[in-house]
Amino acid sequence: MDATVEHAAAHVPLKKRLDPAALAAALEHKTTSVASLRALLNDANDELKQRFLAREPVHNLVAARSDTVDLVILASWRRFAAPIADTTDFVAVGGYGRGVLHPHSDIDLLLLLDNPHQAGADAAISRFLTFLWDIGLDVGHSVRSLDDCAQQARDDVTVATALMETRLLGGPGHLFEALPTRIGPERMWDTAEFYSAKVNEQIARHHRFHDTAYNLEPNVKSSPGGLRDIQTICWIAQRHFGTGKLDELVERGFLTTGQFRLLVSGREFLWRIRFGLHLLTGRREDRLLFDHQVKLAAMLGYEDASFTLAVEQLMQRYYRTVRELSRLNEMLLQLFEEALLLNDDDAPIPVGSRFQVRHGYLETIDDGVFLHDPSALLEIFLLLEQSLDLKGISARTIALIKQHLWLIDEEFRQNPRHHRLFLDILRASHGVTRTLKRMSTYGVLGLYIPAFGRIVGRMQYDLFHVYTVDEHTLNVVENLRRQSLPRFDHECPNGSAVMQQIEKREIAYLAGLFHDIAKGRGGDHSELGAVDAESFCLEHGMSRYEARLVAWLVKHHLLLSMTAQKKDINDPTVINEFAAAVRDETHLDFLYVLTLADVRGTNPKIWNSWKDTLFSELYKNTKRALRRGLSNPIDQDELILETQTRAQELLVESGIDQDRWQSVWSTFTDEYFLRHRPEEVAWHTGVLATAQSPGALVVDLNDSIAEGLTVIMVYSNRQLHFFSRTTAALDELGLNIVDARIVPTAGDRSLDTYCVLENDGSPITDSARLAEIRHRLFQALSHDDPQSVTVTRRAPRQVRMFLTQVQVSISREPNNQRTVIELVAGDRPGLLFQVGKVFERRRVTLQNAKIATIGERAEDVFFVTTQDNEPLDAEHCASLEAALRSVLSEHNRQ
Repeated sequence: MDATVEHAAAHVPLKKRLDPAALAAALEHKTTSVASLRALLNDANDELKQRFLAREPVHNLVAARSDTVDLVILASWRRFAAPIADTTDFVAVGGYGRGVLHPHSDIDLLLLLDNPHQAGADAAISRFLTFLWDIGLDVGHSVRSLDDCAQQARDDVTVATALMETRLLGGPGHLFEALPTRIGPERMWDTAEFYSAKVNEQIARHHRFHDTAYNLEPNVKSSPGGLRDIQTICWIAQRHFGTGKLDELVERGFLTTGQFRLLVSGREFLWRIRFGLHLLTGRREDRLLFDHQVKLAAMLGYEDASFTLAVEQLMQRYYRTVRELSRLNEMLLQLFEEALLLNDDDAPIPVGSRFQVRHGYLETIDDGVFLHDPSALLEIFLLLEQSLDLKGISARTIALIKQHLWLIDEEFRQNPRHHRLFLDILRASHGVTRTLKRMSTYGVLGLYIPAFGRIVGRMQYDLFHVYTVDEHTLNVVENLRRQSLPRFDHECPNGSAVMQQIEKREIAYLAGLFHDIAKGRGGDHSELGAVDAESFCLEHGMSRYEARLVAWLVKHHLLLSMTAQKKDINDPTVINEFAAAVRDETHLDFLYVLTLADVRGTNPKIWNSWKDTLFSELYKNTKRALRRGLSNPIDQDELILETQTRAQELLVESGIDQDRWQSVWSTFTDEYFLRHRPEEVAWHTGVLATAQSPGALVVDLNDSIAEGLTVIMVYSNRQLHFFSRTTAALDELGLNIVDARIVPTAGDRSLDTYCVLENDGSPITDSARLAEIRHRLFQALSHDDPQSVTVTRRAPRQVRMFLTQVQVSISREPNNQRTVIELVAGDRPGLLFQVGKVFERRRVTLQNAKIATIGERAEDVFFVTTQDNEPLDAEHCASLEAALRSVLSEHNRQ
């Protein structure tokens, strides 16, 4: 049923219609009419809810809601606006004009009068509207003459669009009948102008949603592929053809019957989501927020399966639906462009024997090309990739591709010619990711690589993965591609320098394509994906070495990031172990660029200069270890000497007297020099060498020593509570701690270093902000009262929607005589403060901390000892684990 423009309620009566006599009777009693009408509306809404839960088609329900509102509004109009009812055309506008209302949709009315200022009009309209607001109807209105309508429509295309969607509710009707002529394309906004305005409007709207339908919390109305995209098609069709009914586009050859069904079923699905959102929230809500996704999935009948949550099933269907709607929107807009703006007499330009270019779009020479030679389904993308000046594939050819996808079967996938074509697409000098994205959008990529087809639209219900698996995968390939092009060097300089030295870059692209391809199957997706990747590469004629390299990268694509973020990469043993796992510089180079592309393509908010520095240091140190040879590992004494030598050079440049910095260095341990870079050593030394009170608390900040980070040093007497107090103060300031190093020095002192960012991941640049941090931190650490420091900030809304199972793992680090605590818990303000308080009570000394926030999860690693610098014994570990679990699980119970 196509209810885009016409009043759908005319076809679908209410099962329990409101009795007009009862409405009129209720309206007669001034003292009880508001309560009576509210009760009648609530009953009608309850009935709609029950019909929704009973899975009745939602087009019935939006029409029934419109019908209900008609009855109430018309009865109220006759009761309160009687003096002007016979001279006013009472008109429904917008969605209400189409006869489509969700439970809390806007109800827009237009009151058309010859003279909007006629006697008695203002008072009557005021009484009418006040009553509607009192009974709970969210009504928007305008009072205009025909001249007013024409002038405002001429000035604003959105007004013109709204006035195209009108329906007469009451009144004589002569003004309403004249309205289409007054605002028609012959007088304003001709079809070409209207088309361009609506397309630009859509482009601007898509930009607000980052030009992707795959946002974690999409807007079902306004996001790309949403209801507004469907309505844009209807508006343009109505302006050009005089009707916005989708089925008439089939009759005019713009849509096939199958495409029409896809559009209508997609709209029905989005309507059901929107209707459910309104019922869940009790208000107009078009955002599919985390708060609502789980409840809506249950309301719509989804159930958890073995490897897929109900909410993930719902969102996968949503993403696949809007992906298909986006493709249809693109195709129809292109067809409209050809019909409205372009000259049909332009001669096509041949491209080979099967294709031609018309109006800047690549198309087949006839409708039988794909059937006669299925390889054209890949060849067309290679041709498009080789011609940067082309705007894309023509709408009719996109439709042909869709109609012939059935040709991509196992025989197609095993054809050596097709293997060569696909690898040629990956090896092209430009347009690789643009082409892969088009292949995915048109359904070709998911059939050529069936495993990719299974991850299309697949989401992971967390805050870390902000894209669906397929979109993330293509983002990773795009990031790899951008690292290979010098014009993007500024985005990721370290990765670009490595990537541009790699000859066979298609190896990296294939690793990117397959690294997450097995998600959702159960088991280890890295291992399963590695099997798929190796098989695919061998089938495509790549050498066994290349196939195994791709498979190794897929299997170990998390190795570098996990090592950098969870292990102490200042420890030579960690570097040597990682070098042994990587084996050679070729594997290291590919793994490095893949890791950068993967992390940057997972969530824009988690990539920052700290991670860039962390990964770069691990890469450089491992490169050095590999060049020395695994039989000649990096020596601790050699690293210390190098750090000291470079730090001395920096101190000499800064003009600090040698006696003063040597005095400071006499208090530093070998561990200190191992765990700090030369720039940090020079900074610490300079601050301490010039301190006026050598034994006092020292707090200093540096926003230039590490690009994009603010580094905080705290030098003080060694006290167990300083970690909890420091983290509490920084947390209360809204700062994100990304690294903490607690290093004892001589005289029972401690030099602690914290690397911080603003809570949104941005660097701290304001001098007043830096001064505030220094002051607040000094104040917190100087206060004797243990109750003086606490964290009152609340966790963000999105984080509160997730319940993360607390995990605590305690082990011993054999080389450094430390105990390692790995902790997973829901991220929230005060988490590190709580952990620090447990360390205090259990008399545990913190030596180092690796802080990582993975969406809504905190995944932190703490390196600790006893107060005598010994590893914790089994009894101490058990009591510490129990205490941590108790404190952190208490939050989940609140």
